[in-house]
Amino acid sequence: MKRAVLLGTPGTRRTTYFMQAAAQTGLPLRFLDWKDWQEHTEELAKEAVWMKIDPPLWDSSALEDLKRLTGAYKKQLGRLKEAAEKGGIRFLNHPSVIAELLDKAKCKETLCGAGLPVTELLAKSVGSSDGSGSRPSFVDPSAEYRIVRDAEQLLQMMQNRRLSQVFIKPVNGSGAAGVSALRQQRSSGRMALYTCAVRLPHGGLGNTKRLRCFSDAAEVVPFLDSLLQTECVIERWHAKAGYQGCSYDLRAVVQGGRVDFLLARLSKGPITNLHLNNRPLHYKELGLPAAVLEEIEEICKKATALYKGLYSVGMDILLEQGSLRPRIIEMNGQGDLIYQDIFHDNIIYRRQAEFLKQMGERA
Repeated sequence: MKRAVLLGTPGTRRTTYFMQAAAQTGLPLRFLDWKDWQEHTEELAKEAVWMKIDPPLWDSSALEDLKRLTGAYKKQLGRLKEAAEKGGIRFLNHPSVIAELLDKAKCKETLCGAGLPVTELLAKSVGSSDGSGSRPSFVDPSAEYRIVRDAEQLLQMMQNRRLSQVFIKPVNGSGAAGVSALRQQRSSGRMALYTCAVRLPHGGLGNTKRLRCFSDAAEVVPFLDSLLQTECVIERWHAKAGYQGCSYDLRAVVQGGRVDFLLARLSKGPITNLHLNNRPLHYKELGLPAAVLEEIEEICKKATALYKGLYSVGMDILLEQGSLRPRIIEMNGQGDLIYQDIFHDNIIYRRQAEFLKQMGERA
């Protein structure tokens, strides 16, 4: 049996619990640290190994650094791809598809092109503009599309579209980094901005694990101006389904073409990420109709099938208030760390280990 390789950072929960799953399934496993992995590429190629890639730890929480950090990571993924082409390295998730899914706008383009339901993209900020103001192919042609450069243009776009609420997200990043939700009453102009970002001492914005709400326009407008100087997408704020006084969305982990884990994330506010002290709930507690669950599974399978070399993916799914129609919020090629799983049955990592073991036995 060929051994597998885990590329990651020592001491993280990802590493600890995947190693635990490997031991339970009898998978021979070697660990490589991101700090020195390139020193071992030749010997790995000779062994013809299967590799699982975990994300590296980044050295900054500043939003202005997201583009630099993501760019550096994509270069590392490119080197992994080159190393594989020279030898026999194969991947649980291919580095090219991990890199592609890092870009929320590109992912949405792919999903829309396949006719899959997604949360609607309304605009992009100046950081991701080429200066032409052209309409990307993934934007609904019936919608007014704009390149938004500052708060004034964003608020004007919302007024023109008769929108009272939008989400603003960095194009790159994960873990709700910089994600903000803006609500404005059209009649009074009063605003509320919910965000995980905070001003840093040097004047930029940084990511935190705490959700804040600003309602003073004198704070909100300058904050939006700073946020929109990074690469962002602006999306329609779709009303989410509710349960016990909370709104919720779903995190699905799809592996080998099936949904291995489905978890609801309940929140009193608009941002549902669990590290913000939101409430996790097993999807069965929601009592969703079988037809809705079947539709969720179907769009998850179709979305995953669009990406060659993608075995495991985390997907955020919104269910519309009232109709429960599912929409894909985003996909994450390394969205497999679910605490509610690793601290219980460790299903996700065990299935990955079983898959890698099977591949090693066939080699």
